[in-house]
Amino acid sequence: MNVTLWIIQGLLAAAFALGGSQKATQPKDKLVGRLPWVEDFSPNTVRFIGVVELLAAVGLVLPRATGIAPVLTPLAATGLAVTMVLAAVTHVRRREPSGIAVNAVLFALAVFVAWGRFGPYGP
Repeated sequence: MNVTLWIIQGLLAAAFALGGSQKATQPKDKLVGRLPWVEDFSPNTVRFIGVVELLAAVGLVLPRATGIAPVLTPLAATGLAVTMVLAAVTHVRRREPSGIAVNAVLFALAVFVAWGRFGPYGP
């Protein structure tokens, strides 16, 4: 189970690092084509979401891998789960069912990591 958690943590970290780096570094106008929901938010909010995703990606792996404050790993997973709920709310409001499906999968994976690392396979 520990190996499964590491694999999921790595996949989540990669996905959020990629998405977060795009949101944190690219202009809003360039993102609108791929991420139409950014139209509803200010450039600073989109950049903030990107930075939060980048920090969570680091938090999913680094604390547990180094043994320094490993409780941050399940906290990062919990934060991503909350982020996915908020993202799903945005997609519901915009009537974007494919976005909701992606958020649901990422939510489930984040909750699984949080459960595993807070519980039986935690620090």
